[in-house]
Amino acid sequence: MPHTKRELPILSLAMPGDAHLNLISPDKFHDECAVFGIYGHKEAANLTYLGLYALQHRGQEASGIVSGDGEQFHVHKGKGLVADIYNPQALDQLTGSRAIGHNRYSTAGGNDLKNVQPLSVNFALGNLALAHNGNLINAQVLRHELEAYGAIFQSTSDSEVIIHLVAHSRADTLLARIIDALSQVRGAFSVVLQTDDAVIAVRDPHGFRPLCLGRLGDTYLVASETCAFDLLGAELVREIEPGELVVLDDKGVTSYQPFPPVNPAMCVFEYVYFARPDSKIFGANAVYATRKALGRQLAKESAVPADIVVPVPDSGVPAALGYAEGAGIQFELGLIRNHYVGRTFIEPEQSIRHFGVKVKLNAVPEVLAGKRVVVVDDSLVRGTTSRKIVKMLRNAGAKEVHMRISSPPIVSPCFYGIDTPTRKELIASSHSTEEIRKYITADSLAYLSLDGMLNAAPGTPGQYCNACFTERYPIALTRAEEWQLGLFDPSLSQDT
Repeated sequence: MPHTKRELPILSLAMPGDAHLNLISPDKFHDECAVFGIYGHKEAANLTYLGLYALQHRGQEASGIVSGDGEQFHVHKGKGLVADIYNPQALDQLTGSRAIGHNRYSTAGGNDLKNVQPLSVNFALGNLALAHNGNLINAQVLRHELEAYGAIFQSTSDSEVIIHLVAHSRADTLLARIIDALSQVRGAFSVVLQTDDAVIAVRDPHGFRPLCLGRLGDTYLVASETCAFDLLGAELVREIEPGELVVLDDKGVTSYQPFPPVNPAMCVFEYVYFARPDSKIFGANAVYATRKALGRQLAKESAVPADIVVPVPDSGVPAALGYAEGAGIQFELGLIRNHYVGRTFIEPEQSIRHFGVKVKLNAVPEVLAGKRVVVVDDSLVRGTTSRKIVKMLRNAGAKEVHMRISSPPIVSPCFYGIDTPTRKELIASSHSTEEIRKYITADSLAYLSLDGMLNAAPGTPGQYCNACFTERYPIALTRAEEWQLGLFDPSLSQDT
């Protein structure tokens, strides 16, 4: 943290032109971001494109790739989905044997193209590009300090703070500057950086977000999830540990532990919803198996007489399978998802009831008619979509509809890389389970207990961050950070 006035170099962020995109906002926590990096492959950009394609679920607003040939960086970015942004001509321009990539969902900063990562700069120590998954709780505090010392920011992303801290550092080497910069930020970061001669991957000391190391022949890769390696035919070497920094260069892989150790706080919601079911995270534990275990535990805690178990596709499928196994009830696909819903669509002028849900889901009367239905979803945020789904099932002939949620009630927002609604928008923060049941019009509603979720997840319960369910945040906030996050109410202050 700087304490004396120092001049900062003025950085120029490479940003392409703007584009327009309308988004469909489901009643879910929004995905965070995906990062990918590769060193030492003649088709580095093409493999990065494929890796980002596999990681599309972690961010659908925008994507970018920065490749390097040892002398200069080559950049391509755009708004939308990976398959729409990159074409053969664009990838041909991304030359070099190393590259990093990023899929974005805007957790901090808006959805302007200037915020699309990787962010890339050129300064006294050469070229530097950065891709960040997570959220920095002291970003605004640091930004205000840096601006007071002359820093000029060209985006509203919290990730740009890291780049300015690197440029501001007085450490002797670029690697030492990166460590110095990351030692000053607080919050969640799984970061991939590219320099002129290396790709560097770093995970915050708490390990909030997943990050893994892979190998394809003699080439090393890093990615947010292992599903990216599966698409490329690469092998998982290991997870990058909380607080670890790895350097991929001509020497291979070099590991550092530059940060003081702290208690782990891995995001349990990665198991509940975010990670792809075929990935392995947090110690190479299978996401699919964990979601089924959550469903089995849910059945143990809140079984109800019923004829069929129906998932809310696609994220509710593994938990529903587990519930069906645990309860001994037949599993059926009573809701069918349209997998080809685009990022934009035109609503008809004549209002169609529940259009926003019906464009994505359709009920199957032949499965549902006359049945007592348990419908399983992974989470319930605002309750608006659940309400529409219950009505859809009843309209298709369901005799009873029992809603089961394979996670506890969400009562508080996340500050570590998930774009959650405000506390007042989280229905469970101000309403009892019975009140929510009445609102969604279900015959019954039950959530998985906190202990049930933590015990069903791999490892020990104490290794997970569960702040969105408990309001127990693993990083204590300063007064300035409370202001930044909108938590400090001056009317409640005892200060004079």
